[in-house]
Amino acid sequence: MFRMYGKLVKSNKILADHVVEITDLSMTRTAKVYAALDEICHRFDLAKPIWLPSNKEQFIRSASTRFTSDNFIESIEFDYLQFQVLEEEFYV
Repeated sequence: MFRMYGKLVKSNKILADHVVEITDLSMTRTAKVYAALDEICHRFDLAKPIWLPSNKEQFIRSASTRFTSDNFIESIEFDYLQFQVLEEEFYV
């Protein structure tokens, strides 16, 4: 199972959070990450953020990244969207 966690944070308080579980083993890890982000954005009624090079590097290093106002085209009512991998299983 692949689980991703997203939360909206403003002034160090969690406004909303959601966990996405993806059980489709045929999907690549990248496809699972994008599908989870799509579901979280839909759940929070947000446009999809733009992945900047710094987000990609941070996600590759730590399986987590923050999307701030720089990542969104429209203005946002929160400080950042935290997006991270909670669980992933590797099959050999």
